[in-house]
Amino acid sequence: MRHLRVPNHKVEDTLDRMKSEQWLAIGYRVISDGDDNHRLLPISAEAPLELPGLTPEYEVVDVRGRADDRPSSDWWKHLTEIIGEEEVALYGESWPSNHEFIGDIMIVRIDEALRKHTQPIAKAKMQSHPHVRLVMEDNGVQGELRIRDLRPIGCRNGEEILTSDFPSHLLETRVMVRESGRSILCDPRRAYFSTKLQTERLETLALAKELRSMLGRSLRVCDPFCGVGPALATLLGEPGLVGHMLASDLNPDAVELLFDNLRRWDRRDYPIEVKTLSRIHEDRIVGLADATELHEDPDMVGAWDLLLVNLPHRTLEFLPSLVQLLDRTAPSMVRGRAIVAESEIEDANETLRNVLPLRLQGTPEPTLKIKRDYSSTLRLCSFEAWIAPAS
Repeated sequence: MRHLRVPNHKVEDTLDRMKSEQWLAIGYRVISDGDDNHRLLPISAEAPLELPGLTPEYEVVDVRGRADDRPSSDWWKHLTEIIGEEEVALYGESWPSNHEFIGDIMIVRIDEALRKHTQPIAKAKMQSHPHVRLVMEDNGVQGELRIRDLRPIGCRNGEEILTSDFPSHLLETRVMVRESGRSILCDPRRAYFSTKLQTERLETLALAKELRSMLGRSLRVCDPFCGVGPALATLLGEPGLVGHMLASDLNPDAVELLFDNLRRWDRRDYPIEVKTLSRIHEDRIVGLADATELHEDPDMVGAWDLLLVNLPHRTLEFLPSLVQLLDRTAPSMVRGRAIVAESEIEDANETLRNVLPLRLQGTPEPTLKIKRDYSSTLRLCSFEAWIAPAS
């Protein structure tokens, strides 16, 4: 079977990535390559031939897989042992086979028809994933800040798995997430970011490096919906890529966590308390702000090379004011995401092109690319737009 050959010091990060993308083969072990410097990570048969962000940097090799005789990672087996084959078969594909890891927290969505089986689901998930400390049910997002409504349904108390009457000290949701060699502090109940979008952030990094090469200097990066900073973590990890930076969010909890993250990534002092958008350092403007009002500040208009727009439900609505932040004396770029009904993607593409300035000659037209399903009818899409200098 296919295995990814990874240097020992990169194994932990790569495993996290493969788990979040569901590329890791279930029921097989990580094995030594024999040179004491690398490990072979088993690749799922359902994984794509190319693993974005991992290949071709890491070699794929074919070796005999080694079965994992540790506690079963097949949660269906545990679920069947708890409620029986007949009950499992009754609900077919309605069971929540997909989930997301945020550090040692697992987040799952449960159909209404399966509510009565919430406790068995939590127990089976935790039995199949021994590293998981807490399982939370995702009931969607709420309010203007789109905070996730997460409810604990299972937690680990030493060797015991609890599915009710949780002691409060076991429900801590501030966690560190490892991504692209960085530790990102987040709290999915206060400021959520999707670990499944790491590929998007790596694509943004590649585009940013291309823009830097074109401009011949470090980039001025504007991330006005930055949350706790996952996109910035990836960009700041590339030496010499980011020069000046604006990072803001409307969620005070996100800004508090962002300051903590930037202290580690930037190795500079940042405020402990949340504060409004201000120049923390000569090249760092960070804080609490409404992104839709930034274009009203003459110091912000025309000041940035790379604009990140990560508010997918309202990206197309906000773009006309946000593009005013771009420096139009040289090529620039907008990189964003949007949630659109699949039947309306062509109309959305036309809207996107109408609200953006003229594209840079020789670059492709801005087009929404479907990345994953958001619901039965909505699709999460991404786009990049190379913007020409104003004539």
